This record gives sequence, structure tokens and C-alpha cells, in this order.
Amino acid sequence: MTRRVGVVLFPGSNCEHDVVRAIAGIGGQAEIVWHGATTVDGFDAVVLPGGFAHGDYLRAGALARFAPVMGAVADFAASGGPVVGICNGFQVLTEAGLLPGALQKNAHLRFLCVPAALRVDSTGSVLTRNVAVGTELVLPINHFVGRFVCDDATLAELVADERVVLRYLDNPNGSVDDIAGICNRTGNVVGLMPHPERAADALVGGVDGVPLLASLLDIAAAAA
Repeated sequence: MTRRVGVVLFPGSNCEHDVVRAIAGIGGQAEIVWHGATTVDGFDAVVLPGGFAHGDYLRAGALARFAPVMGAVADFAASGGPVVGICNGFQVLTEAGLLPGALQKNAHLRFLCVPAALRVDSTGSVLTRNVAVGTELVLPINHFVGRFVCDDATLAELVADERVVLRYLDNPNGSVDDIAGICNRTGNVVGLMPHPERAADALVGGVDGVPLLASLLDIAAAAA
């Protein structure tokens, strides 16, 4: 069965074609979805890619949350559909209230574009369901606003419910509790700052992102 993944394109997104190529490379079918769309019907999963939606004006992701497509994405998520936000997509998900916490400027106020060592800390999400806890991965990060923050009660809940799906081994941006990615209570909505789609081809530096994307496709196939 072909798994159809919708990749939302906002004005200023710049990683949508990376996601399309990575999904196609592991047997899925990915298609661009314009931010003005009012439905994501027909898709088995949705990805919000990296970039600078609406130029990051006001605050990263703050304008994108009002795009017509986000109502459809929220409905899709509420019905159990797999939704993944990568980098800027993670920011959009927090601004839209689909994930808790917020992303703020990196510690030391430096833009980061480096490989990051990570550890899988939960299999309770659509992105990590098929990846063993403790698995170490190296994925690129590419952000200035990537420091995950939340209040103490939210952090305690995320930890207790095993909703921290990825942690940095050497925290590059000051994120609380080394958090690199989280999921919602049901595990079908995931946000992460590292880019698995940029680690999906050995010719461009590695394939550590493939297990994560393959897990998403497996869940999408089951949902379909």
C-alpha cells in the first residue's frame, strides 16, 4: 500500500522538497499541500517542514498557526492522524496548541547548523514506534529559535508520560532537560528540532533519519 504524506508549504518554508524526496526514497508518496488548503483528506500522514514560515515575523510559527490548513491539520490530529513538525514545523505545532511548551532563541544567541547526537527515549510516538529506546542517532540541526522551554508542571508531565521522544546527548541550544523532540498524549503528534529528512541518504551524510521516517510510514499504512 502506498502511504500518502501531505507536506504543508507555508510562505518561507524551505525544507518541503527535502521531506518529499526522503519519503519517496523509503517507499512513500509525498505531496505538497498549500497553506491555504482547507482539507488534508486523502493523506495518511502530515508533515510540517522546516524553514521560516511567514518570515518568522512576530514569532516563529506565530502567523502560520492561523493558516487555513492548520484547522484541517488540527482535525486530522484529533482523529488520530499522524502529524510531525520538523524544526519550524515544531514551532508551528506549539504555537497552534497541538504540542505543549514553546521554542525560544538558542542559548548564547547563536544560529546552529551542525550535526547533533541524539538518543531515542520513548517508543510512544508515531516517529519512534519502531525504534528501540536508547538508540543513538546523529541528525542535522539548523535553527536559531530551537531551545525548548516549558514550565515545571509540563516538564514533569512530559517525563512521567514518556512523551520526550528524543534528547540531545550534548545539548547544543539550552533546551530544558536536553529535549530535542516531544509528542502529544496519544503519540500521534510529534515535534522535533533535528531534521531526519536531511539524514536519509548516505550520499549527503548519513541515514540515521530513515528509521524515524520509516516508523511514520508504517503507522500511516496502518491508519490507512
